[in-house]
Amino acid sequence: MRSKFGAIALSIMLTVVVVCPAIAQFPLPNLGLPTSAPQVRSEQEVVTTWIALDGRRLFQIAATRSNLTKRVDDIQQRLQDISQNYFQSNSTELQVQVRKENSLPVIYVNGAYLFTITDQDAKLPAEEPFALADKLRLILEQDLKRAKLERQPKFLARSSAIASGVFFGIVLISWGVRRWQWRITQRPIIIPTNDPVTTQLSKQQQKNIQEVRRRLFQLAHSLIWGSGTLLILGLFPYTRVIPFWILTVLRIPFTLGIVALATYVTVRLSYVLIDRFTSALAINALLTPEDALRLHLRVSTISGVTKSITTLSGVAIGMLIALTTVGVNIAPLLAGAGLVGVAVSLASQNIIKDAINGFFIILEDQYALGDVINVGNVGGLVEHLNLRITQLRDSEGRLITIPNSEIKIVANLSSRWSRADLSIPVAYHADIDQALELINNVGVQMDEDPKWQEQIIETPQVLGVENFGDRGVIIRVWIKTQPLKQWEVAREYRRRVKITFDKAGIAIPLPQQAIWLNEISPPKADLDGKSPRPPNP
Repeated sequence: MRSKFGAIALSIMLTVVVVCPAIAQFPLPNLGLPTSAPQVRSEQEVVTTWIALDGRRLFQIAATRSNLTKRVDDIQQRLQDISQNYFQSNSTELQVQVRKENSLPVIYVNGAYLFTITDQDAKLPAEEPFALADKLRLILEQDLKRAKLERQPKFLARSSAIASGVFFGIVLISWGVRRWQWRITQRPIIIPTNDPVTTQLSKQQQKNIQEVRRRLFQLAHSLIWGSGTLLILGLFPYTRVIPFWILTVLRIPFTLGIVALATYVTVRLSYVLIDRFTSALAINALLTPEDALRLHLRVSTISGVTKSITTLSGVAIGMLIALTTVGVNIAPLLAGAGLVGVAVSLASQNIIKDAINGFFIILEDQYALGDVINVGNVGGLVEHLNLRITQLRDSEGRLITIPNSEIKIVANLSSRWSRADLSIPVAYHADIDQALELINNVGVQMDEDPKWQEQIIETPQVLGVENFGDRGVIIRVWIKTQPLKQWEVAREYRRRVKITFDKAGIAIPLPQQAIWLNEISPPKADLDGKSPRPPNP
């Protein structure tokens, strides 16, 4: 597993080390957005933002929330006009002046008004307004001259050569990552086949690992091509504003996407850990044989419910992290969620009862996936089990859904071992001792048969004559079997008993009725030759 994720980690590291440092040439601001997330959003609150040229941050300004947007737009528009006039002129001279108007420093560029430095602007670096104006004058001179120099053919040719090298590097790194991914996917996957539960858990682990690996490779390719594209765009002054606006406009969606992907990968990795933990429990040698067998048969239930809880927890934590990342104060949300939770709990008491009862069903191992149970008047194979409901499939194929809170008394027909309870009728005129001996011999032979000895835990017990029925003498037999094997063993046992009885001439009685006919003596008048009196009409 280390080698599988090593390729991905190395590709991401190469992307960060080789490609990303060049992006530092054009720091990307949050244009028009406050630099901090205030607790109380008042219109008179003072917030800050950056003024940029060709995608590079020049200086910060401050204003009240209601006036910030207009002031930023005005300064950016004047700076755009001034810079375009300067770039189109043949002169390389640039005059940035600081004048005093209304006791405040005002900055002019080549005689054109740019903006006035306010007391709110000066409070950002905690300096005097005129001292700040001198620093801004130097910054404007340096950045405007550099911006004009970057538009010269010589500089553009050099940037084109660098862009070609970056593109070649992106293609090479991407090809290397894809090649590494192909080599990993071609490696044979070894899955143990000696135990069905271990095989199932191994398949689940491999599926989750492949999903995580696929997502990480997708992330690596996205980082490589995304970072490389932004870097190439940032090399040219005409396109440098594109990554500026991309990272400004898509800052929140990009952040939410990263949090969502991290949550998804974390949940998938937790699935791998859960499968490994449950697999370790299933093969734990410290357990007794019966407990180990039971845990082998029911480990999928523990794994499934644990994964459901992990998924819900991971999604909830991911949502809180996403809200925190985008600047939302989650403390009031948590407090409100507590109140809402109390209200919901009062309105959904049955759901809470279902969850509590489902928890104890799983904790106490009353039944699990694959068990055959009877609940009240219904019964069947447990196909699905979670904290709220239990779903059974009966013998007619119907899917029965039962809320866990309604399960008070449950009969588990397959917990650890099962029993075939047989009642064999024998005719009254048959030799009962011979019949008992033949029935016992059938059980011994079946217990010694290699085909059935693994399914029969103990030698069948012939309990003796159970009852005198209307069909004959009832002989009762118990056969202790593996879970869910009692019906299969009982069918085979009945078949062998029938064949044995036929060879020995012992009849299995059928329902029958006995009719007794008695002769009635004629009346005395008939004996005297007289006719009886006719009946009254």
